[in-house]
Amino acid sequence: MTPVLRNRLIGLALALALFVADQAYKGYILHDLGMQLGQSIELLPIFNYTLTHNYGVSLGMFTATSDTMRWGLVAFTGLIAVVVTVWLMRERKLADIVPLALILGGALGNIKDRYDYGYVVDFLDLHFGEFRPFLIFNLADAAITIGVLIILARSLLIREKAPDSPADTVPDRQFES
Repeated sequence: MTPVLRNRLIGLALALALFVADQAYKGYILHDLGMQLGQSIELLPIFNYTLTHNYGVSLGMFTATSDTMRWGLVAFTGLIAVVVTVWLMRERKLADIVPLALILGGALGNIKDRYDYGYVVDFLDLHFGEFRPFLIFNLADAAITIGVLIILARSLLIREKAPDSPADTVPDRQFES
């Protein structure tokens, strides 16, 4: 197995593991804990499980108010997942593949929710008193956000070394004897 193939398989395995973990965590909240919409369970002074349904996409934008919009969001996010998969399969370095795997696994988890329920199950509630720096989210949302932040950071902070220019590869003849 080539290193590139190994990296891509690691990325796909990470996406699958994240998808499974996201769905298992949501199953725990919905079935094992039997939480109801709006119910909150305090875990720490700054962290609760609070069950909400997100009918939109990020930050509740593009709320699906009909079945047509619901399936449109499923199709749109499915298309994004396909694009991310193709992008992941074109990358060679693990550092470029991992953030794409996070995005892919998270997207698949939220797509499955929207397909099964018509909304995304959100329940992770980080707060400081009444201040909430984030909306209530889930594991998939966190993975997508982290993946996007890694891609942005890498694109802004890491510069690929440009190949040597042809002038740099010509031997300097002044020192030849």
